[in-house]
Amino acid sequence: MSIVLEVQGMSCGHCVSAITAAVTPLTGVTSVDVDLAGGKVTVDGSVDVDAVTAAIEDSGYDVSPAPSA
Repeated sequence: MSIVLEVQGMSCGHCVSAITAAVTPLTGVTSVDVDLAGGKVTVDGSVDVDAVTAAIEDSGYDVSPAPSA
């Protein structure tokens, strides 16, 4: 399963590293892809959306569900 979240406030490589470091250790996460230019974070695995959202918000970013395609 994949979840895609829109993340506001990302602007550089440090942001990518911070979000990746916050989300990767969560239970069930198999991969994290941060699209800096697109403002999106894609997380693969059996993940808890609330836990992923909280981890990103705790890192200082605003999170919202990405609109469905």
